[in-house]
Amino acid sequence: MRTDSSPGTLPAREHLPAATAGTPVLDVVIPVYNEEKDLQPCVRRLHDHLTRTFPYSFRITIADNASTDATPDVARLLETRIPEVRSFRLAQKGRGRALRTVWSTSDAPILAYMDVDLSTDLNALLPLVAPLISGHSDLAIGSRLSRSSRVVRGAKREFISRSYNLILRGSLQARFSDAQCGFKAIRRDVARILLPLVEDTGWFFDTEMLVLAERAGLRIHEVPVDWVDDPDSTVHIVKTATDDLKGVWRVGKALATGSLPLDRLTRPFGDDPRDRDIMDVPKGLARQLVGFCVVGGLSTLFYLLLYSGFRLFAGSQTANALALLVSAIANTAANRRLTFGVRGPGGAVRHQAQGLVVFGIGLALTSGSLLALNAATSDPAHSTELAVLVAANLAATVLRFLLFRAWVFADRRGDDAQPAAGSVRHDDPYDPYDPYDPRGSRGSRGSYEPATQFRAGEAADDTWGDATDATMRLQPVRPHDTDPGDAR
Repeated sequence: MRTDSSPGTLPAREHLPAATAGTPVLDVVIPVYNEEKDLQPCVRRLHDHLTRTFPYSFRITIADNASTDATPDVARLLETRIPEVRSFRLAQKGRGRALRTVWSTSDAPILAYMDVDLSTDLNALLPLVAPLISGHSDLAIGSRLSRSSRVVRGAKREFISRSYNLILRGSLQARFSDAQCGFKAIRRDVARILLPLVEDTGWFFDTEMLVLAERAGLRIHEVPVDWVDDPDSTVHIVKTATDDLKGVWRVGKALATGSLPLDRLTRPFGDDPRDRDIMDVPKGLARQLVGFCVVGGLSTLFYLLLYSGFRLFAGSQTANALALLVSAIANTAANRRLTFGVRGPGGAVRHQAQGLVVFGIGLALTSGSLLALNAATSDPAHSTELAVLVAANLAATVLRFLLFRAWVFADRRGDDAQPAAGSVRHDDPYDPYDPYDPRGSRGSRGSYEPATQFRAGEAADDTWGDATDATMRLQPVRPHDTDPGDAR
């Protein structure tokens, strides 16, 4: 899993202009592998539909994944006969590799893809990309599992699809409904920041992209689709399912350890109403209060269980100190991650040390309460002890939140703060992918490189800039993308 720093934040979302001279608004990618029979009717049908119904300029890009039949010849033929069609050939297999490579060289502001069998009804294409054009959403997906979708497919595929999405919801807390539908779109400005974080090059590519986008706070629009299963699909279900489960484990582990730099993408656009500075309302207070209350409630239960256990072999003061120490460490770690959104190992030791100081204050409050109780009665009931401790912990909890917010996890990123290596300040206008900015990925300042590399002697300038017919035929080379056994 990549741990590189994100190359920067994104600008505020805006409605795309009605037309841009010489640049298509939409680039629809069709990844193919040995589809010599279906490719031509698919492209002609899609082109006819876009010509009749799509109000913006468009391009259709055929991404050939190292086909061994006549698919490349058919693609070149379509390119010569239809002006809006481009062909792109890769030397290696993998749908994710094809999408990453073509999307990274496209100059269209809206990037989409669909399967060559056109299982999804094309009437959903305009509703798919409209929220991206308007600036409302960042990504859009077709969903076969929406209540208003109309789907025709076998029981086995239905079971596998629903089971997979249940796994995603249970393991990665995914909220989107359909990860595998081959009908998706993304804004180009989002893709250039998000795609370098996506590692998979096969069928898990879209799932990983959606999970990371959702965790980063991006808005995903879902469109109910009409979908008819292709009985001649060449997808190897068992291998694909195995690779997907491996991907779920890899992404889940990266998210759990905080190794992904999603903090640079959290609320990246600056247009979230929850981020506005409102008079008399501290920024983020409501969200932090909710998170702190949830963590505090669970910590209190954990503390009481520990106290009851320690009380079996120790006195009340010793049991209280041990229970409060263990629960304080867990509470600080949980609040650090869930309440105040601090990810990664940086500063964790300092936060725990400061948390122990807060623990000492809480210990003084609770121990003082026990001393007062023991002074009032020589043999208090266990239930009375718990009641006193609950009251003392409530007071300690309020003080703990104030100290956490104002001291332990205070936002120290002032105007004079120095940006981290490889990062970009919000007020820094430079584009790390701009070939004319010496601080970019090829300059002295930027340390982040795009995921796609190109063979020597071929055009590789401005990976995310204006695409030409020459760049549409670039051969991507990535050191770890040698998987001759990939059947996809």
